[in-house]
Amino acid sequence: MIKFGPSGNSESFYKAGYSHTEQAAKFVRERGLDCFEYSFGRGVRMSESTAISIADAFRQENVEISVHAPYFINFANPDDEMAAKSYGYVLDSARACKLMGGKRVVFHPAAQGKATRAEAVALTVERLKILREYIYLNNLEDMIFCPETMGKLAQIGTIEEVTEFCLVDSVFTPCVDFGHVNSREQGSLKTVADYKSRLEYMIERLGFERMKNFHVHFSKIMYGAKGEIKHLTMEDTVFGPEFEPLAIALKDLGLEPFIVSESAGTQIEDALLMKKIYFGN
Repeated sequence: MIKFGPSGNSESFYKAGYSHTEQAAKFVRERGLDCFEYSFGRGVRMSESTAISIADAFRQENVEISVHAPYFINFANPDDEMAAKSYGYVLDSARACKLMGGKRVVFHPAAQGKATRAEAVALTVERLKILREYIYLNNLEDMIFCPETMGKLAQIGTIEEVTEFCLVDSVFTPCVDFGHVNSREQGSLKTVADYKSRLEYMIERLGFERMKNFHVHFSKIMYGAKGEIKHLTMEDTVFGPEFEPLAIALKDLGLEPFIVSESAGTQIEDALLMKKIYFGN
């Protein structure tokens, strides 16, 4: 079933006097939401006891938890030693996620650097094949690893590239950040057909079962000539994308993803707004 929730804790969470991730489970549930994404953006630094405490809190509230791996992952780095660190970041995130009671690990695939686009994508594919081996060797194949579409032109992560990455193995399922797609494509997502064309491409390549419960990041994002600049809130009227046509596209195609709001400070409120739009109330 489709789920809605925030990425991290919103400003309203802290204004209510809360500070611990365990408290986020009840905060999310009381507002009628069903999922939460924890970010290891600056590194995987969490004790086993804390992870287990978080798992207990979210299980009690029946809220699904996912994690975002560190932001500095780059599987197109020409330095094998640096690439090895990226494997570690993803695997450490997955181990922590498992302890936290979650199953989904979102990660940024790569940056182009000085290589050609084709060279960077090809190297990323080869590195993801190695990551796949590490995933199985570490008995983490029951987890879902989600390479994310990226918002800056210099980053690797178009719809087509992420689809290619997911063809490496069934442990990979796309994370489609529609704000990122809209940013790198200079405001391309406007109609139901715009969303459907991207989703139908992925369904055709990956199959409906893999895409049915894929992962979504959604927020309005300011963009310029080089793509993403900064995340905004759903109140913005200048930049997109709008959620309503995506909601229709998801219903028409029978897709039921996790939808995570990455709005700037209003993640809880905007996740709830998206849920209300989707269910028509």
